[in-house]
This record gives sequence, structure tokens and C-alpha cells, in this order.
Amino acid sequence: MKIVIFGLSITSSWGNGHATTYRGLVRELAKLGHEILFLERDVPWYATSRDLPSPPYCRTVLYNSVDLLLSDYGREIIEADCVIVGSYVPDGIEIGRWVTRKAKGITAFYDIDTPVTLAKLERGDCEYLNPELIPIYRLYLSFTGGQILERIREQYGAREAVPLYCSVDPEVHYPMQQPARWDLGYLGTYSTDRQSPLERMLCETANLWKEGRFVVAGAQYPAGIAWPDNMKHIEHLPPEQHRDFYSAQRFTLNITRKYMIQAGYSPSVRLFEAAACAVPVISDQWPGIEEFFIPGEEILLASTAEEVLGYLRELSDEDRQAMGQRARKRVLRSHTAGRRATELLNYIAGCEQFRSKLPLSGGTHYGLCRF
Repeated sequence: MKIVIFGLSITSSWGNGHATTYRGLVRELAKLGHEILFLERDVPWYATSRDLPSPPYCRTVLYNSVDLLLSDYGREIIEADCVIVGSYVPDGIEIGRWVTRKAKGITAFYDIDTPVTLAKLERGDCEYLNPELIPIYRLYLSFTGGQILERIREQYGAREAVPLYCSVDPEVHYPMQQPARWDLGYLGTYSTDRQSPLERMLCETANLWKEGRFVVAGAQYPAGIAWPDNMKHIEHLPPEQHRDFYSAQRFTLNITRKYMIQAGYSPSVRLFEAAACAVPVISDQWPGIEEFFIPGEEILLASTAEEVLGYLRELSDEDRQAMGQRARKRVLRSHTAGRRATELLNYIAGCEQFRSKLPLSGGTHYGLCRF
């Protein structure tokens, strides 16, 4: 198939989790023989931090104007077999209106920020999606599962809302044998609603255990934050260094944004990355987490510094490593970019007009979803 994706970014991972998601998904689609055109708005904050300016598995077009883009590539978009518009795409409403009116193929909205999007829709300040567009898209692909999908269908009239969770790229994230430099670390861009649990579960733990070694990596943290003396802050860590970062930790910390906790069923990219590296994860708690990892066997749950410190000091190296390996096996089985690519193809195959185009018998089988 020919697939067109309007995404926030695939060329720059600076300050966003979209790029790594698109990179893994697009690469796996390309492996299966599909042709992808990725359209990204050329904005200055990504232009100065492009860690993959020319992805080898798709054609990438950086555009400055929607009008010029549609003038140059409109015919290609119209004729594509599937057109996907992602969350936080600049001028996403304008693009979505044009795509759903003109495109001949399947149209889909890919929400990498579902709970945030719904909260913005409720307030009336969502700049990339409006309620009128939702029923027009053929598919609503969501980073969040569970009951929120029924809400999208019933409250907003989505024709079909289905989960397309984040994933990990096993070619990039895998265990590395090296001495642990830190007892506990955290990787994530600064967010006001994550800062309080970060301070409680990481900074307070560091203050309670002065002999421990701690690290936080991520962009946009205010300069005035007073990190504990036994904690290091790394300003930005490009994706190619994530594997080394996780593998240098005895445990890693996962903290979920407020809206994702409220919605549940919202695993983060970082959660899967760390698990793929066989590093045991200590996570906050949210509804549905057991659908992705078995608590106590594949993941550790905590809400206080004391609970976190208990894991750091009491779990033996043997038990810690065994938990990391169990989490890695779960990720490789259920949460890879290849798995997500197949799921996406399943959803597209379920659309009536594509049942005669996709190979539903012989070779790769893309089973049909309910529509």
C-alpha cells in the first residue's frame, strides 16, 4: 500500500515521544513492502535538533505551508491507500478537514496523546482536532485503551476507536553488559504534572539514601530545580543513547502523566524501552497496568519514597535480573514496533473497501477486526 502520515515529527526526538514511535512503526511497515510518505511541519525548535534528518525507510517532506504542501503533494495524498493524521500536528484541523474530504483511501487520526486530547476537547482549546472531525475519520487510533475507547465512540461518534499503543524498537533497545553506574534513574521531558511524583519517588529516595546513586535525564527542566547532591541531571539524551542509559541502572523509574493515570491503559514509550533492555522498572500505579506487565513478576509498583527505597535495598541482584528478563520477554512478545505495524494493518484490512486489496490468505495474514 501507499501510506501517507502527517506527524508531529520523525526527524527530531527533542522534547517529544512521537518521533521514536513513528520511526519504529514506519520502519516495520516498510519492511513489509509498504511505501510511506511522512509529512512534517518544519519548525525551528526541531530544525536545530534533528537526530534523524533523513529516515532511510520512508520519504520525508518538511513543509512550511499547508497550502504549498497540498499544492505539491495533494494528488499523492488523495490517491494514497491510507492517510493518517497524528495528534499535535500543526494546523491539524485544517489538514484533517482536507484529508477527510479529498482522500480516496482510509483516513485515520492517530492520537498519541489521547487523554490530553479529550481534556482539550472538553475545554474547547484543542488546536489539532475538533469534535466535528472525529466521526468523519474512518479510524481513531489511540495510544490509550480501556473504557476511553467507548467514550470516543459514544460521546464523539467515532466510527471505530481502537488501541494502537506505543511500542519499542528491539533493534535499538536490548540489554548491554556493563557495570551499573546508578541505582535508580528516570528518563523523561519535564512536565508540571509529573514533577511532584518525580520529586517524591526519585528525589526523596535520593535524600533518604545518601549512599545511593541517582540520575534524571530529560529536556526543559527549569534551571532553578535543586537536585539532591547524589543525583545527576542530563539535559538531553538522544534515542541512540537510551539503551546505554537504561543498562547503566540497577532499576529505572516510570512516572505517568496525570491525564494518563486518570484514563488508565496508557503505557509510555519509556516503560517499554527500559523493559526491552531487561532493566527492572519501578512504576507508579494506574488502571490497566496489569494488562501490559504482571505486577510483582514483570514490574514493581510504588507510590512513596519508602517503597522505592525498599526495592533498591532489599531485592537481590539475582531476583532483580530475573525480573528484568521476564519483562523483556513480555515486551518482545507483545509490545514491539513490528507488532504495532501488524495491528495497524489489521485495522486497515477490516475496512470494507480494502478486503479485496490485502493478502488475506497465503503469505502474511492480516486478520480482520470488527467494524
